Amino acid sequence: MRYELLEHTADLMIKAYGDTLEECFENVAFAMADQIVDASSIYLSKEEDIVIEGTDLEELLYDFLSEILFIFDARGLIFGKFNITLLQERLECRAWGEEFNPKKHSPKSDIKAVTYHELQVNEDEPSITVLFDV
Repeated sequence: MRYELLEHTADLMIKAYGDTLEECFENVAFAMADQIVDASSIYLSKEEDIVIEGTDLEELLYDFLSEILFIFDARGLIFGKFNITLLQERLECRAWGEEFNPKKHSPKSDIKAVTYHELQVNEDEPSITVLFDV
């Protein structure tokens, strides 16, 4: 299982899993995209490199997901595949996707923002929990 939706009263909470922390980051990014649209409808025709620097894993996660959301909102690109490399205080990602088309991609949720509230990176499990403002 890549991710699951957790119950939350007003917002959208996701818990993502993986064999490695990098895979958790990839799966939580996929999960966010899959809640915005049907991710299976995303054609992986465009590549984008995303580099994030931060002081800890939580900051890297928050800034990374916020950047993906910004790219979607500002440039209309939706990504469906991610390849993450974590290097101490740096995240490097190659993302694949295409231009958003509401007729093709079946919009689901309008995610307004990533939040720090209940955000958790569990290196032991490994898993990631994140709450989105919808």
